[in-house]
Amino acid sequence: MPIQVLPDPLVSQIAAGEVVERPASVVKELLENALDAGASHIHVTIDGGGRKLIRVSDDGTGIPAAEVKLAFARHATSKLQTVDDLQAITTLGFRGEALASIASVSRISMTTRYRGEPAGTTIRVEGGNLVKHEPAGSPAGTIISVENLFYNTPARLKFLKKETTEKRHIVTLVMRYAMAYPQVRFSLEQDGREAFRSSGSGQLIDVLAHVLGLDGVRDLLPVELAAAATDVAPAVNVSGFTSTPSLSRSERSHIALFINGRWILDSNLTYAVVQAYQGLLKPGRYPVAVLMIGMSPQDVDVNVHPTKAEVRFRNPGAVFAAVQRAVRRVLVDSQRPDLHGSPSHSFEATVQKSYWESQSPIPAFDNTDDRVAKRRQRADEDDLTHFPEGPGGPARPRTLPVLRVIGQVGAMYIVTEGPAGMYLIDQHNAHQRVLYEELMEAYALGAGVPQQGVTVPYTVDMSASEAQTVEQHLDLLATLGFSVEPFGPATFAIRAVPVILKQAEPDAVLRGMVEILASKRSDAGGLEDRLITYICGCAAYKAGQILSPDDMQALVRQLERCQSPMVSPEGATTIVHMSGDQLAREFSRRV
Repeated sequence: MPIQVLPDPLVSQIAAGEVVERPASVVKELLENALDAGASHIHVTIDGGGRKLIRVSDDGTGIPAAEVKLAFARHATSKLQTVDDLQAITTLGFRGEALASIASVSRISMTTRYRGEPAGTTIRVEGGNLVKHEPAGSPAGTIISVENLFYNTPARLKFLKKETTEKRHIVTLVMRYAMAYPQVRFSLEQDGREAFRSSGSGQLIDVLAHVLGLDGVRDLLPVELAAAATDVAPAVNVSGFTSTPSLSRSERSHIALFINGRWILDSNLTYAVVQAYQGLLKPGRYPVAVLMIGMSPQDVDVNVHPTKAEVRFRNPGAVFAAVQRAVRRVLVDSQRPDLHGSPSHSFEATVQKSYWESQSPIPAFDNTDDRVAKRRQRADEDDLTHFPEGPGGPARPRTLPVLRVIGQVGAMYIVTEGPAGMYLIDQHNAHQRVLYEELMEAYALGAGVPQQGVTVPYTVDMSASEAQTVEQHLDLLATLGFSVEPFGPATFAIRAVPVILKQAEPDAVLRGMVEILASKRSDAGGLEDRLITYICGCAAYKAGQILSPDDMQALVRQLERCQSPMVSPEGATTIVHMSGDQLAREFSRRV
């Protein structure tokens, strides 16, 4: 095949592949143009997850009538004039490819009026071809409508995710820009319903109240650090909010980083935030953080990738150190009052102390005649050699030997005796295993998770993205025992919960389930399994919970009938066995 120059329409579609990956990419480019135009109010309308319609309206400066047509030409921009301008970019956009790329794969129309001009202009481009260009009456600002995205590139349509996924990406994107520009009023409407709105008050915490919900912002700590420039490091300012250790997520995606008002992806800086929590969070848990990093544009290169989400720093070590120090400092300061009080103790030591100081400790073994007789009777009834066959037999076969409860250690472990030595049972892991198999069996039979109504409905305030997740999964939540109803734009009422959640806080459990539903793994298989595992973990006995002898015996009897009694649904160890020979060796007895 001979070498030839590609036609302009094909070149534009190739370029669009770099800039326009999905509907959220279109929203991103249009939002950046509106912000660069000085808009104070931006309204986004979405239909069909962005496939059918994306409309962005702003009250910015608008485009002069003489330049409207030129705005759709490739590499046409008002944000750069010389090569030197690339060394200190202060605008969000600068490549001059966005409108041309979007227009090549959609039907796009724009109505705009430049401030100071008496009339506006309307223009329409379909698949890169101009079909309309004429004067029009309009307020100052710009309205851009993108219809039938990828209509002329059907292969691109096949690679789009489900509509609900694309809508979630758009909500997340709009919220990021609202956080970066709290002085701008953002509103997002999806399929005729408002999905997000910010006040434009200029206060980041006001935006975060809409993003995280009122409950979420209570666990945020303000971050503020100004690192002065030195001979070897640039000046770096870090501000924003980070969560207390009590608020964490299962993914790093809740750490949002911004450089000079631009949201970025940077694994090193994300690690700097995570590392600041070393020793404060459990493995696999990550903080919630929104950090604004300010520095001279000459010290950061944003001209790295067409999406402009990746940047390079002239001195990455200095930025890393500033972010880590800023977060760690506020965490240490928040815990400082405790450091001057009584010496801290480990979690296990605290639990054991409360156990031994309890008013009603569990005896290691009650030696009264009645108690011994009852326990022997239970053991005889459950002895493996005395199970009846047929309809009168047990529903599940035994998977463990008969175990006799001796007592409880540290309000965490149940000590039992069996025919082959001592069995130490983790009460939380064991109870989670028992509940998990019961619920999975009910779910597999189509009966759903047994539920009970609540006397007074719980109301839960959600963020915009969380509310959307709940609405999309109301039927699944009902199957899992939660009766949840909309109670406002982003508020829900919990009217029934699974029966096993008698001791848990329903609103906290629901938030945890929403986190699982919204995670990247929610599109993969086994979603119901992960949700049921989580519910059982919330309902199971906790470390530090003192159990009565009857509760312990009942738990052990149920565990003896589980299919997989040795591990919890999360893979944690349930039982530690020490044989008689092992115990003898520990006491230096001859085996």
